[in-house]
Formats: sequence, C-alpha cells, structure tokens
Amino acid sequence: VQSVPGWEAGGRLNISGRSMCTGSLIAPDLVLTAAHCLYSPRSGRAVNPRRIKFEAGLIGRQSKAARQVVKAVLHPGYDHRSGGEAQSGVDLAVLRLDRPISPQSIRPLSLAAAPSRGDRVDVLSYTYHQSTTPSRQNACQVLSARQSMMVTSFLVDLVTSGSPVLQLLPGRPPRLVSVISAKARMGGKRVSIATGL
Repeated sequence: VQSVPGWEAGGRLNISGRSMCTGSLIAPDLVLTAAHCLYSPRSGRAVNPRRIKFEAGLIGRQSKAARQVVKAVLHPGYDHRSGGEAQSGVDLAVLRLDRPISPQSIRPLSLAAAPSRGDRVDVLSYTYHQSTTPSRQNACQVLSARQSMMVTSFLVDLVTSGSPVLQLLPGRPPRLVSVISAKARMGGKRVSIATGL
C-alpha cells in the first residue's frame, strides 16, 4: 500500500469504539464514506457523529493524522433501512473534521467521474481481519457502470464499507471514483456494489 502515492488519504473510521468503516479525505477537513456507516449495525439507530474518529493513513498503532468528526451530512436521497438493504447510488456521507489536516501532511484525494465498463480500479480498505493495516486490492475490473452505481470484481470483506475505489494513472496521484457500499452476487460470482460520485 505504501508504494501507492496518496494512500494516506484513506483511513479508518472508528465508530463509537464498537464498529468501523473506511473513509477518504477529500478536503483538509472533509471525509467521504458510505452513509450506512453512520448507523449502528446492531440497533439500526443513527450514531452521534462526534463519536467517530478518522485515522488517516493508519498502520499498526500509528496514523498520519487523527481527527474527531463534528458533523455528518448524508446524501439527500438516503433513507436508512435497518435490514442492511443497500441503497445503491445514494449511500454516501460527508463528515466534517474538528480541524483540518494539513495538505502538506496528507494530500486530499481528487474526485473523478466513474470509470467505464472493463476499466481497472484499485480499492483501499480496512477490515475486521486487517483493522490496523490497509489492504489494497488492485486491478479490480469494472463489470458494470452507471452514473450513480458501479459493480466491480472487488471481493468485499467485512467492514469494507466506505472504502475508496481509486483510479490509478501512470505519473498521476490516485483519483477517487467511487465508494464501496455493499456486496452482492452477479451471475453466481461475488461482486461489490459501489456508489458513484
């Protein structure tokens, strides 16, 4: 992961000390993630945003920067369904941090339009199996792409929700094209559903 320039903009979201998701720094004080991450997986109730901590570039016990969240804004079309039913196309939330992270320390990810069917993307995620070290699944194939939704060959693990889907072009920093929302099956194969930006 460390060989990918800009990977530090991805980070773990520690949610009330009980659950976690992955988020992406998109401005010095803004993080993008999946909207369903802001709800308790057990009770289905909304989590107080002030109980969320963003740990950018976390490896082991060290993060490049850690900040508390002070506000969360969900996509206006998102309506949480406690059964875990994905709302593809609107499963997005922006979190405001208590203070900015210096762009000299961590450069926020640039946003880009969704890639086309057949393109390759990378996914950076924290999971329960690797909660303190990001994993990178590279060259995932885009199986289907619409304006607000994308299906990729990325194999979703537990808690990869909110993980950034990155487009890597030679000589350029990674660009954020989507956010992992859910897992599904398509034609008998496991796939991931991502919300377009």
